[in-house]
Amino acid sequence: MEHLTKYEQARVLGARALQISMGAPFLIKLTEKQLEEARYSPIEIAKMEFKEGLIPLSVLKPNPHQRRKERVVKYFDQAKLE
Repeated sequence: MEHLTKYEQARVLGARALQISMGAPFLIKLTEKQLEEARYSPIEIAKMEFKEGLIPLSVLKPNPHQRRKERVVKYFDQAKLE
């Protein structure tokens, strides 16, 4: 897994937080106590999902050695959902 810059992390977290605020289901199981600690904040919930590697979003990065190819960085592990 490749490192994301702070700007890429902010973009991924913001996109996921928007999905959560629009009613998307959580990708992590949270208890009522955990939700209260996170203050029901979509950003905090997205951060928890990001730390667990559950966000199903990709980042395209240009490859400096081959101008036409791009590599995809994924922070999503399908096995963790099961």
